[in-house]
Amino acid sequence: MALRIVDQPTGKPAPKAQPAPDAPHQRNPGFPLDLDWVGRVRMNRSALERRAGSIGSRRSVKKEWQAAWLLKAITLMDLTTLNSDDTAGRVERLCAKARHPLRSDIVAGLGVEDLNIRPAAVCVYHSFVATAVKALEGTNIPVAAVSTAFPHGLAPLDTKLREIEASVADGAKEIDIVIERHMVLNGDWQALYDQIRAFRQACGDAHIKTILGTGELATLNNVAKASLVCMLAGADFIKTSTGKEKVNANLPTSLAMIRMIRWFHEETGIEIGYKPAGGIASAKLATDYLALMKEELGTHWLQPHLFRFGASSLLTDIERQLEHGLTGHYAADYRMPMV
Repeated sequence: MALRIVDQPTGKPAPKAQPAPDAPHQRNPGFPLDLDWVGRVRMNRSALERRAGSIGSRRSVKKEWQAAWLLKAITLMDLTTLNSDDTAGRVERLCAKARHPLRSDIVAGLGVEDLNIRPAAVCVYHSFVATAVKALEGTNIPVAAVSTAFPHGLAPLDTKLREIEASVADGAKEIDIVIERHMVLNGDWQALYDQIRAFRQACGDAHIKTILGTGELATLNNVAKASLVCMLAGADFIKTSTGKEKVNANLPTSLAMIRMIRWFHEETGIEIGYKPAGGIASAKLATDYLALMKEELGTHWLQPHLFRFGASSLLTDIERQLEHGLTGHYAADYRMPMV
């Protein structure tokens, strides 16, 4: 497919990229690396920060509307445990929470028994993929595996490819891979492109989310260019962080990546998903991200195949907020245990 290159806006948002009504989702087939396009990418940090800063101050939802947004956030969540002390028991408890993310009295109080509110996926290390698949049997909740030497990504390519293949063989439907940040810092876009293409091939039918490690990429220009290269290489999602960096997801960085998703869609017609991860622990921040996606890409993008939260503690605060809406009181965290 020939790509028409146009300048990327960095100030006010452009008209939203809206697909045709009821159009089926087409998976990203990948495109040739276009270094001219990559060279044209520019991000205006000041403009992005002003735009991102306006989201939380202008957007506030209350009462039943807040409850609706928070229920939506649950359905867009990759419920995650990625700790060095993870055990099979912890993963099984997390999967039990995925089956029933809200206490039954909250579900009844909201009158949403028929909505089957569940997270979009459960995300674990490769060692626990088979455990999670078994624990989620019959739910249609997919298992996502972090792969390619998560979180640093600095292992031999053959090792990383075998890890992807092993996770897919164990039943993972989604693979969250980690890029090698030095490729971005050195501007080695061909190497990054070739590696993502190899990862995509190893994933087969499993969807691939590319983790950029944005807090370690130095500039928003680097973030935007890395986003484009990963999308050209066939990424189904672009994701901010491993959650292990000093700086993880934030709204200005998210806006830069979302603008690249919009630009990519305008040029190719392909819809790419977005996943902010790391540090998103409050219901209020989750609604800010939902508002950002809605304003920049449209309501269509607020679906699990196009937007995810990478979260481990977010569900606890959402559950507390929903109970507060019903009772007027905030519950202690231990009443909403995760694992």
